Amino acid sequence: MKRFTIFGRPGCGFCVRAKELCEQKSLPYKYVDIYEEGISKEDLEKTVGRPVETVPQIFHGQDYIGGFTELDAYVKEQGL
Repeated sequence: MKRFTIFGRPGCGFCVRAKELCEQKSLPYKYVDIYEEGISKEDLEKTVGRPVETVPQIFHGQDYIGGFTELDAYVKEQGL
């Protein structure tokens, strides 16, 4: 199964919820702290391919999912 990648920051409740959802569903994921890794908003926008205002920004493999709400819907739709 492809791994989820969660780009987030400390103190972000939705980032915590995204990680918890992956853990509860036993989905493989990697959490990337954008501050720790020195990732700027501009860097994240290049990765996502559109303007970014919030975190988390989540991918499944190379496929862009969105934020926590989109991840939650995606997991349900895919039956994961």
